[in-house]
Amino acid sequence: MPVMTAAPLKVSRKQRAELERMAVSTSLPHRVVVQSSALLLAADGEANAVIARACSTTPDTVRRWRAKFEQGGVEAVGTIAPGRGRKPEIAQETIDAIVNDTLHTVPDDGSTQWSTRTMAERHGVGKDTVARIWRARKLRPWRVETFKLSNDPRFEEKLVDVVGLYLNPPERAVVYSFDEKTQCQALDRTQPSLPMTQGRGRTMTHDYKRNGTTDLFAALNVGTGEVLHQTRKSHKGTDVLAFFKWIDLHTPRDLEIHVVLDNLSAHKGPEVREWLAHPKRKRWHLHFTPTSASWLNLVEGWFAQLTNKRLRTGAFNSVAALTEAIDVWVSHWNADPKPFIWTKTAKEIVTKVKRGRAALTTQTKSATDH
Repeated sequence: MPVMTAAPLKVSRKQRAELERMAVSTSLPHRVVVQSSALLLAADGEANAVIARACSTTPDTVRRWRAKFEQGGVEAVGTIAPGRGRKPEIAQETIDAIVNDTLHTVPDDGSTQWSTRTMAERHGVGKDTVARIWRARKLRPWRVETFKLSNDPRFEEKLVDVVGLYLNPPERAVVYSFDEKTQCQALDRTQPSLPMTQGRGRTMTHDYKRNGTTDLFAALNVGTGEVLHQTRKSHKGTDVLAFFKWIDLHTPRDLEIHVVLDNLSAHKGPEVREWLAHPKRKRWHLHFTPTSASWLNLVEGWFAQLTNKRLRTGAFNSVAALTEAIDVWVSHWNADPKPFIWTKTAKEIVTKVKRGRAALTTQTKSATDH
């Protein structure tokens, strides 16, 4: 029996280009992709029965798609007529209430945030429904991000000074980012650990033995990534002075020394000030970061790498073992140093901080109804 062939669907060049784009889309709804493919076949003169087999549907459905396109064009592809289609599982009012409660309320028991189960119980829905609503709106009540806006009255002045050193360091000078990592603990585990095997990570007991602490002083050469370091028993002004002398000894005499550091009182102690005031230390320049702005000190990133890669899951039966481990790790770092590249301008940071302060002020006023 011959196949009844309908006249080719009339499609303009612009409409065909749009249908072709929609037919290969990975983000549009599936029904839009299938209908677009069917309409392209119809435009090529294929019979409705052939199109139906290719799109896993019926010829009558293909005829409806053609009629809808002839009446509404590309905009009608994939649309659902009022009263048709899958009915929503949950009323929009309930969805809005769940979102509002997630953003603006807390449970009656004093918990700081909702869980899917407590929210589901509140609104008489399933926990998976709450999870879908949160996921679709990128709501994550369990997550909290920390922040701290500096209240330093000289914030912008200090910021511009430090960022200027990073982005445009002076000639014939070395820029160091300096800080202490205090109370590095020599922790040993109470039982031997098991090594990693296929399908299972290595193990480590949750409890530990404390075998003493040491303070790590480090100065990161911003230009090269190399690190000068010492471990000391304390971090008083005398210890800071001793490390400054260590920096001075290891920096060529013909170069200026610029040091970025925080506002720890030991960094400004009388012994440090007296040593820096000597004419022989004219090449020394200290650049203090704003208060509550440790993120501005590049050496903090290096401390994080040391902690994550060597200290956090290490086992040390003495301070001497901890010190040796630090020395070995730093020596390998300096064999192939990787500088930390600062990219943000002072203007970009100031703009972001102002935006944060404005948001904080608005939220505070809203919460107190002032």
